[in-house]
Parts: sequence; C-alpha cells; structure tokens
Amino acid sequence: MLAVFKSRTAAFVSLLFAIAIISACAAGMDRPQAAGEVEHVRTVEGIAEYRLDNGMQVLLVPDQSRSSVTVNTTYFVGSRHEGYGETGMAHLLEHMLFYGTDKHPDIRSEISEKGGRANGTTWYDRTNYFQTFPASDENLEWALSMEADRMVNANFDGEDLASEMSVVRNEFEIGENNPFRVLMQRTMAVAHEWHGYGRSTIGARSDIEGVPIERLRDFYYRYYQPDNAMVVVSGNFETDKALDMVADSFGRIPAPDREKELRIWDTYTREPTQDGERTVTVRRSGDSQYLMASYHVPAGAHPDFAALDLLAHVLGNQPSGRLHQALVDSELATQVGTFAFSLREPGVLLAFAEVDSDQDLDEVESVFRQTLDEVLANGISEQEAVRARSSRLRNLETQTLNDSERIGIGLTEWAASGDWRLIFLHRDRIQEVEAEDIERVAEKYLRRDNRSVGRFIPDSEPKRTEIPEVDDLDAMLAAHEFVEEGRVAGEAFDPTPENVQAHLIHRELSNGMQVALLPKQTRGDRVVGRIQLRMGDEESLHGQRTASQMVASMLMRGTTERDRQAISDRLDELQSSLNVGGAGNQVTATLDTNRDQLEAVLDLATEVLRQPAFDESEFRELRRSQINSLREARTQPQQQAFATIGNRMSGREAGHPGYAATIEESLEAMEALELGELAAFHERFYGAGDGILVLIGSFDPDEMVAKLESRLGDWTAEVPFERIPADFHDPEGETVVIDTPDRANAALAAAQRIMVGDNHEDYPAVAMANHLIGGGFLSSRLAERIRNQEGISYGVGSAFQAHPREDSGQFLNFAFYAPENRDRLLSVLREELDKVVEDGFTEDELEAGRDGWLQNRQVSRGSDSELAGTINSNLAAGRDMLREGELDAAIRALDVDTLNEAVRRHFKPERMTIVIAGDFEDSDEE
Repeated sequence: MLAVFKSRTAAFVSLLFAIAIISACAAGMDRPQAAGEVEHVRTVEGIAEYRLDNGMQVLLVPDQSRSSVTVNTTYFVGSRHEGYGETGMAHLLEHMLFYGTDKHPDIRSEISEKGGRANGTTWYDRTNYFQTFPASDENLEWALSMEADRMVNANFDGEDLASEMSVVRNEFEIGENNPFRVLMQRTMAVAHEWHGYGRSTIGARSDIEGVPIERLRDFYYRYYQPDNAMVVVSGNFETDKALDMVADSFGRIPAPDREKELRIWDTYTREPTQDGERTVTVRRSGDSQYLMASYHVPAGAHPDFAALDLLAHVLGNQPSGRLHQALVDSELATQVGTFAFSLREPGVLLAFAEVDSDQDLDEVESVFRQTLDEVLANGISEQEAVRARSSRLRNLETQTLNDSERIGIGLTEWAASGDWRLIFLHRDRIQEVEAEDIERVAEKYLRRDNRSVGRFIPDSEPKRTEIPEVDDLDAMLAAHEFVEEGRVAGEAFDPTPENVQAHLIHRELSNGMQVALLPKQTRGDRVVGRIQLRMGDEESLHGQRTASQMVASMLMRGTTERDRQAISDRLDELQSSLNVGGAGNQVTATLDTNRDQLEAVLDLATEVLRQPAFDESEFRELRRSQINSLREARTQPQQQAFATIGNRMSGREAGHPGYAATIEESLEAMEALELGELAAFHERFYGAGDGILVLIGSFDPDEMVAKLESRLGDWTAEVPFERIPADFHDPEGETVVIDTPDRANAALAAAQRIMVGDNHEDYPAVAMANHLIGGGFLSSRLAERIRNQEGISYGVGSAFQAHPREDSGQFLNFAFYAPENRDRLLSVLREELDKVVEDGFTEDELEAGRDGWLQNRQVSRGSDSELAGTINSNLAAGRDMLREGELDAAIRALDVDTLNEAVRRHFKPERMTIVIAGDFEDSDEE
C-alpha cells in the first residue's frame, strides 16, 4: 500500500485527516438510527432488487430447495481505484476485515462455530465477502448483522497490519512461483500504460510491506459505506423476514457525506489508443514456456462484448478452438486458452499457449500469431458460432442461474461491471450473436497494433483501434425487455441423515450394481448424479496405476460414436455437464443436468464409460500434457512436499495399487506408457456390476430404474472387484528437505499414521481434535498461531483421513511460507502440537468447535452434489445415511476429558514425518 510520508508536515496533516474521518464515522454509528426503509426497485427472473434509504442495494434470490443460505456483500472498490503507493490496498483491506469489531471480536471463530463456509475476494472493480450457513433465521440475522457491523466498525491496528501483511506477502510469494500468473501480470502491465487494470490485484511487494495504517483506514472509511455496497441473499429464507433483517442491520447505517472528505471520484483514466505491438519477456526458472497475447476490448456492458466472449471460445476452446488445432494437435504446444475480462471499463482479451521447454518457441510464436491473424482472413464458420453460443449459455443457465449459491458471485461480477442485470442482458445478447458478429469484432479488435506480445515495430501506416465507451447504460437497460417471472422453484427439504434415509430409494440392477435415488423438486428441475465403478483386486492391479489413471482421463476424449469435440457439443446442446476421473481401483462420473435432459445425459455417460475410442492423437496430446505437468511439478515446492509425504507414508512396495509414487517415478511411468495398455485395461477391468449409482433431484424413480437397467444392467467386468486391505504402516519420524531453486515460496507437509478408522470408538474424538488443531475457518490452533499471530503462512491447516472399514488413519499438517521463515515455522508447529498433547483442549474450545463441525456437515448435506458423494461413500462402506446421524450424535456427546484422553493416546508429534521444500540457499537459518 502506501509509501511512508516524506515529511513530518505531510504525516501530521494526514493523521489529522484520518482522525477527522474516523470521528465522523464513529459518531455516525453512535447516533441512534432507526431501521431503514426498503424500496422495491424491480424484479428480473425471480431476482428482486431493493434499495435502502442510505443508498445500499439489496438483491434477494430465494430457493427453498436448498438447506443453506448465502450472504454475499460486495463493495464497489478494487485495484482499479488504487493510487500511487496503494497497489494491493483493496486486497489487503479484505484480509483486515476478518480481524473483527468490538461486537464481533473473532469473526473467523464465529463463522466456524456456525458451520459456515466463508471467504473474501478482490478483483479490479470490486471486493466481496460471502458466507454460506445452514438455513435458519438465526444464522441469516447473524451474518447480516456482522457484515453491517464490520462495514463501518472494523478494528485493525498496527500490530494486526504487521501480522496480516506478512500473510499477504506470503500469498504474493505463492503467486510468484506460478509462471503463468507472472507472465499474465507482465502482459497486462505492458498492455496498459496508465490504467489501473495494468496492476495486479495482489499489489507490489513494497506497497504490501510499507503501507501506513492511517492510509489503509482512509481507504476503508471512504469505500466501505452503504451507498457503495450491495448485498445478495440467496438460498432458503423467507423474503419478508430477510428484508426486515437487512433494514434492521444495514439500514441503521447513515449515508456518508460525499461532498467532503469521503467523496468518491469517478475513475476517468483511459488508455490511449495503442499505436504498435508491444513486447515483454520474463526469465525465471521452470520447465514450461508460455506465450500470451493481449488485445484491448470494450467494457463488459458494451454491445460488442457478447461477440467477443464467443470469439474467445472460438479461439481457445479445447479441442475445437483455432489455437488448439493449430498448436496442440500439431504437438507444438501442450495447452492453450483464451478469455475476455468482463470489466467496468475497457479491458482485454487474452490468449495463451503452454509450450514444452525443448520446443522451438520462435516456431510456436510464428504459428500462434498466424493463427490469430488468420481469423480475420478466414472468418468464422456457423458451426463454430453455434458451438460457442451453446457453451456460454450452458455456463450461464445451468451452472450459474440455476445454482442459488453460485448466482450470488455471478451477480457480483456483473454488478461490478455496471449493473447486476447485465448478466441477463449478456445472456440475451449471446443468444442473438451470429458468425458475422464474431467476424466483425475479430476484424475490429484482433489487429496487430492493438496487440501486446512482443516487440515494438515502427510503422508508417498503423492499424489502430479506438475502443468505444458504453453510451448510456441506464437507457440501454431501460430499453431491454427483462423477464420478471422466476424459475421453477424447489421444495423445502431438510437434509438430516434421518430424512435423507427415509426418502432414499435403494435398488439393485441385475448385474449387482447398487442404485440409490433421492427424488425431490429442485430449482430449475436440477438433477445431480454420481456413477462409481469399482474394479480389480490387489494382485490384478499391481503395476497398473498409471494406466488406470490415463484410461479415466481418456474417456471424455472420444468414443466409438463421437470424438472429443462432439461430446462437448452434445453437452452444450443438453446444457449439462459430465466429468469423469479416477485411478487405481475406481473411476467416478459426475453429472449435472435437469429433468428434461437426464435420459440423454445418461445415454452419453453410458457411451463414454462403455465405448471409449482411445484415439492415438488424443492419447499423445494427453500424455504430453501430463509429462509436461510432472516436469513442472519437480520445481514446485507444494507438489514436491505433498508427493514426497505421500510416498513416505504409504508403506507399500512400488507397483502395489496403494503405493504413492514420487514425481520422478510418475514421470518415468508416464513416459513409458503405451496406448495399447489403456484398451487392455478397460477391457479387463471396466464394468458396472460392482458399481454404485446415486441420483438426486427431479425425476421419476420407477422410470429411472428401468432406464438404468437397460443401459448398465448387462455390463460386468472380466476381473471382479475385491477390496484391497488397508494394512497399517507406522514409519519413524524424520525430516526431509527438498531443494526447489528460485522459488519465492516454500511448502511444508507433515504426517503421522494413527491406528484409528472411522468405525473406531475414538474416531469422533480424533476427528474433532483434528478440526480444533487445523480445521475450521482460520480459527484453529494452527491458523490462530501460525497465520493470525505470527503471520508466517498464508495457508496452514490439518486433515485427518480414516479408513471406513479398518483401523488405519493419517493425520496431516501443511503450511506455505517464505523460505527464510522455515525454522520459525518448524519451531512453532512443534510447540503447538506438543501443547495439544500435554495440555489438551478446553471446554470452550470443544463447544465452539463442535457447533461449527456439526453445522458444516449440515451445509455439506444441503449441497446435492456433496450429498451424492456422502451417499456413495456410505454404500461403498456397507452402511446407510443413519451412520451420519450416529456420528453427529457421538460428536454431540463428546466431553472434553474423553477428547483429551484420545489425543494423548493417539497423537505422537515426535513420530511426525516432515517434508519441507523450497529455495533455502539464501536463508540465514539452518
């Protein structure tokens, strides 16, 4: 943030200014204020907009089919608004808002205790804070009250800033390890001479480290006000009650006086017309090369943006995109992509290519440029336009507008672009975009002198592009016909284990496949599903790990009936999603669709699982990409740390299905893999007889069973599934150091094996201990000490994994940090773990952690996709959903003495295996 003031006079004047603002705001909140009046402004497709007297915008998105409620508060301030010395200030302030207020001194803990999921994000045009809780009047009222309180009463001082600055700096260092992110930052910078969009949201390291607390407070009091904010409430709530709560919380905050110190000036800086191609080169360690091209384009509200959005799809889609066909299919690149930023002011369209380190980058760049330029010469086909339109509409309709949790984020982004209704205007514009429109914007914006990639080239006849402004947003929105009616509403459904079990329908297909159906009315007639195939045994799967992984990865890349693009086109046509993944002895397909398209999606899923083509060119492309990723992983601290800890803790011989390979071993196996191994693996191991299928949503269960029988009931594998025993392995403690040169961030992974499965009598206590040590929302022992107090790590926590049938589990700790903090981190980690064993937890800790843990499980069951996974896991373990209720009851009954006795019995910090990876060459610590 801001540089330190150069003179005592300037510092004194600034301090007086800050005090005046603080006093004014404090006085405003101390005055008794009546609850604000709420005015209904408009309703579009079931989303209702309201306005408070103080200028705050309110959006309500009711969805009775969810068991959770999400509150998303947005402030229209981002890195675009930052001045000299203020880079990263909006993002740093986002972190500081979690330090609480007098009324809410520990926001992180309160969120965890209520089972909430929360975060905050910062972008060019906005900052937002969102929480999802189990739906209840109490939780909603608390969330709104807390957000209103920290809007104007946030507490943070110099010590808090020093601690959090270190955390944000650690986040900055993590980003500095990412070649793509660094190149994107440099490309955006060279594309923008003056505009704030040329600065990364994370900010400059010097500003992060040097910002004065007074300047940060100035920024806070100016922008964190009701007339510069919007709150979106989505999920399961009663509209009238929600409006009363909003009025009673936010409505009591007076509108600020914008004529004096708190005035917000409109941003008026615009980029001059670019007058020639620009170049930037970054040289850093790594195993991959990248190319990137940037073109200036209009703001997201401009009529051209819909066609530009589809142009990005035509160029960067995989595998039909122009860049993919020119670079990936020819094996010149391993990955490509294109995207256009929807921003408040003129932004950019970015295209990129990832290239192997041994590839000739000059040759790739030549084809890269030629491909972009040829769009102007060759035009756009109707098939490309239809494909792009279908894909974008699927993303908007199925994955955003039908999901009341995700729609809050979508509304935030478009509101930051000018008005929340732009999400519907953009959708409607996309529906009308034709191939000729995409050709027009390509010719207008994909010009050489509007591009930033390479070098400066003098030219007497430059082909410059003037970027138009949005003429009159209010008039444009007023002229558009929005639909007022809402979508199909879902039914209220309480996702308690008992209620889920009572409504769950179990069937078995003729080949033995287990089927679990949970029919219920959902928003937009949504249906989610999960198909898990289980295969092989310990002996037959020996040495097959890489082949099993690649078979699963190849399934969506073509069948005997359709190629990879045809599969993608079919999903776009059905406005649905289908994903397949897995390795070892199982593969899982997940689907997300609606009632009308469910049968067609099941047809496609069956085709994908049963009839893979294993195309040679697709195999070469995928293997090349995997090899490139593994080579890059060798230099990445986080990947090295986690791969190594997995290898040390697995306790298996190489080739065993449960063996965790090192990165080098995985790379060697991938390089040796042949296509024929995949077809042989599929023929031998794939079948549905030992599988599990779960469907949740709007469908007829009797009809569904018959349809599933016709598609999967006759499919069995040559080698039947047999569960692989989970032998307990307890290695001696050791510390492993891995060198990853020229990486700004380091990683730690530490693990201990524990002889506790999730059927063990001590499992509730061990699981709760893990939650208190490193779980929750930044309020655990490790997060409080290492992140919040010491400021050592941006990301720190723990996890406990327990086998569902046998007494075998693993306790894992992780942290990401600056290399020079290595020894301090190790010391603090050991100190905290020793404290847990020696002193145990307090009754208050247990009570707060228990409430948060139980409510978080309720939130998970309220998500249909997560619930499907839970049902699947219980069936695989031979139990039903009542097991979830039994675990909840055991946690409720857990007392602090039982908890601490279990900790002393099972947690042995001295037996931890610790892996640290990073560049420690310049560290003063040994």
